[in-house]
Amino acid sequence: MTINEHASVSLAQPYVEGLAEQLLRYQHCESCAGAQTFAHDACQFCGAETLSWRTSSGHGRVLAVTVVARAPSDYFRSLAPYTLAVVTLDEGARVMGHAAAGIQIGEAVMATFFKHLDQTLVRFEPHP
Repeated sequence: MTINEHASVSLAQPYVEGLAEQLLRYQHCESCAGAQTFAHDACQFCGAETLSWRTSSGHGRVLAVTVVARAPSDYFRSLAPYTLAVVTLDEGARVMGHAAAGIQIGEAVMATFFKHLDQTLVRFEPHP
């Protein structure tokens, strides 16, 4: 593992720990109120380093969706075919996760969680 990979793992640790606790976390900028899910040292909107981790309600709206017919690695092969969605959370952050089959762009969804091998992953389900 390279030094940068170590940094990424430790920077994203609150997100990964949240998944294990069935919580969806995001970074919140105290300067501009921007929300981001990719862990960074600085806000992607204003560049401030005043970031804190918050827990999302898990509610959001589907921005994009695709069906993965051929898994990119052995780790996900047993899940194929599966649906992935990019969801804009109500708090403003965007996150990609598994989704219920047939989910549509613009549909309201709620985060649920499932265990796959040694990891907890997020799955978005329709939410009226």
